[in-house]
Amino acid sequence: MAASKPGPSAPAAPATSARATPQIQLIPASVQGALDAAEEAVDLLLDSGRAPGDVLVITTGEQHPWAAHELSFGEASYWAQHDAGDDVFYADAAVADRAASRPVVVVAVNGGTEAAAATALTQAHSRAGALLVVCGDPQQINSVLGAGV
Repeated sequence: MAASKPGPSAPAAPATSARATPQIQLIPASVQGALDAAEEAVDLLLDSGRAPGDVLVITTGEQHPWAAHELSFGEASYWAQHDAGDDVFYADAAVADRAASRPVVVVAVNGGTEAAAATALTQAHSRAGALLVVCGDPQQINSVLGAGV
């Protein structure tokens, strides 16, 4: 008998493939506006009832101010908050591979190299359980995640 993986307690979606793919939402934004767009997306998610611990935010350029502040107390404290899983967690793309999957992943394509952005988008897509929200330049995002996103 195969063991099933525990999942969120929500109505089951129709099984169309062995691996469920998250819904992708694109929010067009400039490099300078991507972080603000991501913040607005997080606020809307929380206002709509999404639990803070369900959300991971990844930045491709400058770190989110929360991450920079928390890292000032040391890496152990920063990652302990991630492991607790009870609040929105903000990670730079360079360390996003260490972050666990969450139901919702928000990516702010706010700079960095094109390769770093591509890596971050690929990682975010694999970590998002139900929803991937990407804030940035639609052309760049579509070239990485596939046309028509």
